Amino acid sequence: MDSPQDSSPQGPEPGPPAVVEAPREPILTLPPALTAYILLLAVIHLHVLLPPELENWIIDVFGFIPKRYDSSLLNLQIPGGAGAKVWTFVTYSLLHANLTHLGFNVLWLLPFGSALARRFGTVRFFVFLAVTAAAGALAHLITHEHAVAPMIGASASVSGAMAAAIRFAFVRGSFLSFSRSDADTAAKVPALPLSRALRDGRVVGFLAVWFGINIIFGVGAIGVDAETTSVAWQAHIGGFFAGLLLFALFDPVPRVRSDAADASSRDVSDRI
Repeated sequence: MDSPQDSSPQGPEPGPPAVVEAPREPILTLPPALTAYILLLAVIHLHVLLPPELENWIIDVFGFIPKRYDSSLLNLQIPGGAGAKVWTFVTYSLLHANLTHLGFNVLWLLPFGSALARRFGTVRFFVFLAVTAAAGALAHLITHEHAVAPMIGASASVSGAMAAAIRFAFVRGSFLSFSRSDADTAAKVPALPLSRALRDGRVVGFLAVWFGINIIFGVGAIGVDAETTSVAWQAHIGGFFAGLLLFALFDPVPRVRSDAADASSRDVSDRI
Protein backbone atom coordinates (compact mmCIF):
# COMPACT_ATOMS: atom_id res chain seq x y z
CA MET A 1 0.00 0.00 0.00
CA ASP A 2 1.25 3.33 -0.92
CA SER A 3 1.81 5.63 1.98
CA PRO A 4 -0.53 8.57 2.09
CA GLN A 5 1.00 11.80 0.73
CA ASP A 6 0.97 15.04 2.70
CA SER A 7 -1.75 17.17 1.22
CA SER A 8 -1.10 20.23 3.40
CA PRO A 9 -0.33 23.39 1.43
CA GLN A 10 3.35 24.25 1.15
CA GLY A 11 4.66 27.79 1.44
CA PRO A 12 7.01 29.43 -0.98
CA GLU A 13 10.58 28.23 -0.97
CA PRO A 14 12.78 30.31 1.29
CA GLY A 15 14.92 32.83 -0.52
CA PRO A 16 18.20 34.41 0.46
CA PRO A 17 18.05 36.40 3.72
CA ALA A 18 17.33 40.09 3.37
CA VAL A 19 20.24 42.38 4.02
CA VAL A 20 19.55 45.72 5.64
CA GLU A 21 22.30 48.26 5.32
CA ALA A 22 22.92 50.43 8.32
CA PRO A 23 22.86 54.12 7.51
CA ARG A 24 26.34 55.26 6.66
CA GLU A 25 27.84 58.04 8.68
CA PRO A 26 29.65 60.63 6.55
CA ILE A 27 33.42 60.35 6.63
CA LEU A 28 33.71 63.78 8.22
CA THR A 29 30.86 65.44 10.03
CA LEU A 30 31.45 68.70 11.83
CA PRO A 31 29.28 70.01 14.67
CA PRO A 32 27.77 73.45 14.03
CA ALA A 33 29.97 75.17 16.63
CA LEU A 34 33.19 74.00 15.01
CA THR A 35 31.89 74.77 11.52
CA ALA A 36 31.05 78.31 12.63
CA TYR A 37 34.51 78.74 14.19
CA ILE A 38 36.32 77.57 11.06
CA LEU A 39 34.18 79.86 8.88
CA LEU A 40 34.94 82.76 11.23
CA LEU A 41 38.69 82.11 10.90
CA ALA A 42 38.34 81.90 7.11
CA VAL A 43 36.42 85.16 6.83
CA ILE A 44 38.84 87.01 9.11
CA HIS A 45 41.74 85.68 7.07
CA LEU A 46 40.55 87.78 4.16
CA HIS A 47 42.49 90.60 5.83
CA VAL A 48 45.48 89.40 3.77
CA LEU A 49 43.73 90.83 0.71
CA LEU A 50 43.77 94.34 2.13
CA PRO A 51 46.45 96.91 1.29
CA PRO A 52 49.65 96.26 3.31
CA GLU A 53 49.23 99.38 5.45
CA LEU A 54 45.73 98.40 6.53
CA GLU A 55 46.67 94.77 7.06
CA ASN A 56 49.59 95.77 9.29
CA TRP A 57 47.30 98.07 11.24
CA ILE A 58 44.84 95.20 11.87
CA ILE A 59 47.65 92.96 13.11
CA ASP A 60 48.94 95.71 15.40
CA VAL A 61 45.48 96.42 16.82
CA PHE A 62 44.29 92.83 17.23
CA GLY A 63 47.53 90.86 17.51
CA PHE A 64 49.11 90.18 20.91
CA ILE A 65 52.13 92.46 21.50
CA PRO A 66 53.92 91.94 24.84
CA LYS A 67 55.56 95.38 24.60
CA ARG A 68 52.07 96.85 25.00
CA TYR A 69 52.21 95.97 28.70
CA ASP A 70 55.69 97.39 29.37
CA SER A 71 55.07 100.20 31.90
CA SER A 72 58.55 101.64 31.35
CA LEU A 73 57.62 102.71 27.82
CA LEU A 74 55.08 105.41 28.57
CA ASN A 75 55.71 107.22 25.29
CA LEU A 76 55.45 104.13 23.07
CA GLN A 77 52.50 104.49 20.72
CA ILE A 78 51.04 101.12 19.67
CA PRO A 79 47.76 101.14 17.69
CA GLY A 80 44.74 100.02 19.68
CA GLY A 81 45.25 102.05 22.83
CA ALA A 82 44.24 100.78 26.26
CA GLY A 83 41.42 98.63 24.91
CA ALA A 84 43.86 96.49 22.95
CA LYS A 85 45.47 95.47 26.23
CA VAL A 86 42.24 93.57 26.95
CA TRP A 87 40.82 92.27 23.69
CA THR A 88 44.12 91.13 22.16
CA PHE A 89 44.33 88.32 24.75
CA VAL A 90 41.70 86.64 22.53
CA THR A 91 41.61 88.41 19.17
CA TYR A 92 45.18 87.43 18.24
CA SER A 93 43.96 83.82 17.99
CA LEU A 94 41.61 84.72 15.13
CA LEU A 95 44.38 86.05 12.86
CA HIS A 96 46.76 83.98 10.74
CA ALA A 97 49.81 84.84 8.68
CA ASN A 98 48.94 82.79 5.59
CA LEU A 99 46.86 79.87 4.32
CA THR A 100 49.44 77.31 5.48
CA HIS A 101 49.31 78.70 9.00
CA LEU A 102 45.50 78.69 8.99
CA GLY A 103 45.23 75.28 7.33
CA PHE A 104 47.58 73.61 9.79
CA ASN A 105 45.61 74.86 12.77
CA VAL A 106 42.30 73.79 11.23
CA LEU A 107 43.74 70.37 10.39
CA TRP A 108 44.71 69.74 14.01
CA LEU A 109 41.39 71.11 15.21
CA LEU A 110 39.18 68.83 13.09
CA PRO A 111 39.35 65.63 15.19
CA PHE A 112 39.88 67.13 18.64
CA GLY A 113 37.76 70.25 18.25
CA SER A 114 34.94 68.24 16.71
CA ALA A 115 34.73 65.91 19.72
CA LEU A 116 35.00 68.81 22.13
CA ALA A 117 32.32 70.90 20.39
CA ARG A 118 29.91 67.95 20.51
CA ARG A 119 30.65 67.46 24.20
CA PHE A 120 30.57 71.09 25.34
CA GLY A 121 27.92 72.62 23.10
CA THR A 122 28.29 75.96 21.35
CA VAL A 123 28.58 78.40 24.27
CA ARG A 124 30.96 76.32 26.37
CA PHE A 125 33.05 75.55 23.30
CA PHE A 126 33.57 79.19 22.33
CA VAL A 127 34.24 80.30 25.92
CA PHE A 128 36.74 77.46 26.27
CA LEU A 129 38.58 78.55 23.11
CA ALA A 130 38.72 82.12 24.43
CA VAL A 131 40.04 81.03 27.84
CA THR A 132 42.77 78.83 26.37
CA ALA A 133 43.73 81.60 23.94
CA ALA A 134 44.11 83.98 26.90
CA ALA A 135 46.20 81.40 28.76
CA GLY A 136 48.46 81.10 25.72
CA ALA A 137 48.83 84.86 25.53
CA LEU A 138 49.69 85.04 29.23
CA ALA A 139 52.38 82.38 28.82
CA HIS A 140 53.79 84.30 25.86
CA LEU A 141 53.76 87.57 27.82
CA ILE A 142 55.64 86.02 30.75
CA THR A 143 58.33 84.61 28.48
CA HIS A 144 58.53 87.53 26.00
CA GLU A 145 57.81 90.59 28.12
CA HIS A 146 59.78 92.98 25.91
CA ALA A 147 58.83 91.54 22.50
CA VAL A 148 57.53 93.97 19.89
CA ALA A 149 56.50 91.42 17.25
CA PRO A 150 52.74 90.69 17.30
CA MET A 151 51.79 87.09 18.04
CA ILE A 152 48.91 85.70 15.97
CA GLY A 153 47.35 82.27 15.42
CA ALA A 154 44.83 79.90 16.97
CA SER A 155 47.38 77.34 18.10
CA ALA A 156 46.97 78.03 21.84
CA SER A 157 43.25 77.33 21.53
CA VAL A 158 43.90 74.29 19.34
CA SER A 159 46.38 73.01 21.91
CA GLY A 160 43.84 73.56 24.68
CA ALA A 161 41.22 71.61 22.73
CA MET A 162 43.65 68.74 22.19
CA ALA A 163 44.53 68.64 25.89
CA ALA A 164 40.87 68.65 26.93
CA ALA A 165 39.98 65.97 24.40
CA ILE A 166 42.58 63.49 25.64
CA ARG A 167 40.79 63.49 29.01
CA PHE A 168 38.19 61.26 27.35
CA ALA A 169 39.60 60.36 23.91
CA PHE A 170 41.04 56.99 24.97
CA VAL A 171 38.14 55.86 27.15
CA ARG A 172 36.34 52.82 25.75
CA GLY A 173 33.81 53.97 23.15
CA SER A 174 35.45 57.35 22.58
CA PHE A 175 36.93 58.59 19.32
CA LEU A 176 40.51 57.35 19.82
CA SER A 177 39.60 54.00 21.38
CA PHE A 178 39.60 50.68 19.55
CA SER A 179 35.87 50.22 20.23
CA ARG A 180 34.68 53.57 18.89
CA SER A 181 30.98 54.49 19.05
CA ASP A 182 29.21 56.94 16.74
CA ALA A 183 30.50 60.50 16.86
CA ASP A 184 27.96 61.90 19.33
CA THR A 185 28.23 58.94 21.72
CA ALA A 186 32.01 58.93 21.46
CA ALA A 187 32.10 62.57 22.52
CA LYS A 188 29.92 61.99 25.60
CA VAL A 189 31.74 59.15 27.38
CA PRO A 190 32.64 59.97 31.01
CA ALA A 191 36.10 61.52 31.24
CA LEU A 192 38.98 60.09 33.20
CA PRO A 193 39.95 61.93 36.39
CA LEU A 194 43.13 63.89 35.73
CA SER A 195 45.20 61.74 38.09
CA ARG A 196 43.97 58.59 36.33
CA ALA A 197 44.52 60.07 32.86
CA LEU A 198 48.14 60.87 33.69
CA ARG A 199 48.70 57.20 34.59
CA ASP A 200 47.32 55.99 31.25
CA GLY A 201 50.17 54.97 28.94
CA ARG A 202 48.35 56.21 25.85
CA VAL A 203 47.80 59.66 27.36
CA VAL A 204 51.41 59.86 28.52
CA GLY A 205 52.57 58.80 25.06
CA PHE A 206 50.39 61.46 23.45
CA LEU A 207 51.78 64.10 25.82
CA ALA A 208 55.36 63.08 25.03
CA VAL A 209 54.80 63.28 21.28
CA TRP A 210 52.93 66.58 21.52
CA PHE A 211 55.57 68.27 23.65
CA GLY A 212 58.32 66.88 21.45
CA ILE A 213 56.72 68.28 18.29
CA ASN A 214 56.16 71.70 19.81
CA ILE A 215 59.57 72.09 21.40
CA ILE A 216 61.64 70.62 18.57
CA PHE A 217 59.72 71.71 15.51
CA GLY A 218 57.50 74.45 16.93
CA VAL A 219 54.53 73.87 14.64
CA GLY A 220 51.60 76.26 15.16
CA ALA A 221 50.98 79.79 16.38
CA ILE A 222 53.65 82.21 15.21
CA GLY A 223 54.90 85.69 15.87
CA VAL A 224 54.98 87.91 12.81
CA ASP A 225 56.58 91.21 11.97
CA ALA A 226 58.12 92.72 8.86
CA GLU A 227 61.49 91.02 9.36
CA THR A 228 61.06 87.87 11.43
CA THR A 229 58.78 84.90 11.73
CA SER A 230 59.16 82.70 14.80
CA VAL A 231 57.19 80.03 16.61
CA ALA A 232 55.52 81.06 19.88
CA TRP A 233 55.68 77.57 21.36
CA GLN A 234 55.30 78.86 24.92
CA ALA A 235 51.79 79.99 23.98
CA HIS A 236 51.01 76.45 22.83
CA ILE A 237 52.07 75.07 26.20
CA GLY A 238 50.07 77.72 28.06
CA GLY A 239 46.94 76.85 26.11
CA PHE A 240 47.58 73.13 26.50
CA PHE A 241 47.93 73.26 30.28
CA ALA A 242 44.86 75.48 30.54
CA GLY A 243 42.83 72.97 28.54
CA LEU A 244 44.11 70.03 30.56
CA LEU A 245 43.52 71.63 33.96
CA LEU A 246 40.33 73.61 33.29
CA PHE A 247 38.52 70.87 31.35
CA ALA A 248 36.50 69.82 34.41
CA LEU A 249 35.07 73.34 34.83
CA PHE A 250 33.51 73.17 31.35
CA ASP A 251 32.64 69.48 31.11
CA PRO A 252 28.85 68.88 31.28
CA VAL A 253 29.14 65.07 31.29
CA PRO A 254 28.82 63.54 34.80
CA ARG A 255 32.00 62.13 36.25
CA VAL A 256 32.43 58.48 37.20
CA ARG A 257 34.22 56.91 40.15
CA SER A 258 37.92 56.22 39.69
CA ASP A 259 37.47 52.43 39.76
CA ALA A 260 34.67 52.68 37.20
CA ALA A 261 36.86 54.88 35.02
CA ASP A 262 39.58 52.24 35.17
CA ALA A 263 37.16 49.64 33.88
CA SER A 264 35.62 51.82 31.20
CA SER A 265 38.99 52.83 29.80
CA ARG A 266 39.84 49.27 28.76
CA ASP A 267 39.32 48.79 25.05
CA VAL A 268 39.70 45.02 25.01
CA SER A 269 37.28 42.90 27.03
CA ASP A 270 38.51 40.09 29.27
CA ARG A 271 38.51 36.80 27.40
CA ILE A 272 37.54 33.43 28.93
